[in-house]
Amino acid sequence: MKTKSMFLSCAIDAKEGRTGITCDMPGVFMQATMDETVIMCLAGPLVIPLAKVDPKLHNKYLVTEKGKPVMCARLSKAFCGTPQAASLFWKNLTGLLAEWGFELNPCDACVANKTINGNQCAIVWHVDNLKISHVDAQVVEDTLVQLNKQYRKRAPLTVTRGNMHVCLGITIDYTTPGKVAI
Repeated sequence: MKTKSMFLSCAIDAKEGRTGITCDMPGVFMQATMDETVIMCLAGPLVIPLAKVDPKLHNKYLVTEKGKPVMCARLSKAFCGTPQAASLFWKNLTGLLAEWGFELNPCDACVANKTINGNQCAIVWHVDNLKISHVDAQVVEDTLVQLNKQYRKRAPLTVTRGNMHVCLGITIDYTTPGKVAI
């Protein structure tokens, strides 16, 4: 998401009196199967305890390079921090939103909108952090339930409701009706 998309969305929410939530989706990367070969190498002191988790499996991949323990593995699931992880999740989320009738914004591929009950429902996101808004609080909750059904395999979504949100390190304050402070 572009920063300006977040700010514009917040301004629209305040002006229209929308109910909004922000949420973090823990573990979503581990739900995506890698579609290419990615090798990850771990080095340093954490490698030894990792090898001890299952010595039969891991010790055969443990080597020493320049005096440091190193273990490399081919990833079968997306791993947070890799470019592939964010891309796989984006593909998954946008496909799901399209199934639900949302349309991607042509100016920002991390903004999706759908008209529900005559009003716009907006979802803006950056990686696995989302902001969902609509004038009807129930529409927001229903959307959240759908997302939770899809992505709660590792852990439930971490949701913030109300007039104060911290999303991506940005404090969003809707305490003054019709206005937003960032």
